Amino acid sequence: MSTTIVTPAVHARGLTAGYGGTPAIHELDLEVSSGEIAVLLGANGSGKTTTLLALAGELRPMAGTADVLGCSARTRLDRRARSGLGFLTEGRCVFMELTGWENLKLGRGSAADAVAHFPELEPHLHKKAGLLSGGQQQMLALGRILAAEPRLILADELSLGLAPLIVQRLLTALRGAADRGAAVVLVEQHIRHALAVADKGYVLRRGRIALTGTAEELNADADAIARHYISGES
Repeated sequence: MSTTIVTPAVHARGLTAGYGGTPAIHELDLEVSSGEIAVLLGANGSGKTTTLLALAGELRPMAGTADVLGCSARTRLDRRARSGLGFLTEGRCVFMELTGWENLKLGRGSAADAVAHFPELEPHLHKKAGLLSGGQQQMLALGRILAAEPRLILADELSLGLAPLIVQRLLTALRGAADRGAAVVLVEQHIRHALAVADKGYVLRRGRIALTGTAEELNADADAIARHYISGES
């Protein structure tokens, strides 16, 4: 009987990366498979965004390995995007002077497919993106990514400054993408909201993995995570 070997979408071992020769993350071991959501938790400055940038190919590792969608650690971001990477960076990933429709047309998928993920956007797409609410802008950016049916989504603080109902809408859309086969690495400060849609999580502290486990295991320790890691207490 033949055995099918499934290669994780993200497979990092001993990953160390940073800026100007100074490491910001140290010896991280991460693995995320197709259909999984892994959430990165931790205080500001703990290394979450640096981890995403290293996985995206924007930062070259100083040490360790990072195989992402079959690309080596030194493969550029644009090549990873062509391999199926969607990267939602921190902030609003939209062109403010373009209309919603024009923003969607810049994606790798169709505008119609993007709207299908967030149909509530359609009445507002004739407006410039800068005139949309923060939640609408984030739905616009995520819809553009989802329309391309990415194999891997990296999402950095997609809920920043948004109302809880919008946060839930966005996280549900990410869960749907994972259920359709995408791997997702999510940076999020809303612990319980993130763990509700995630399969597993990693807690970062001072650039190192301090705790890892399934979403259920981490949710049971959510108060401890908030006290010891998110708040920065020892």
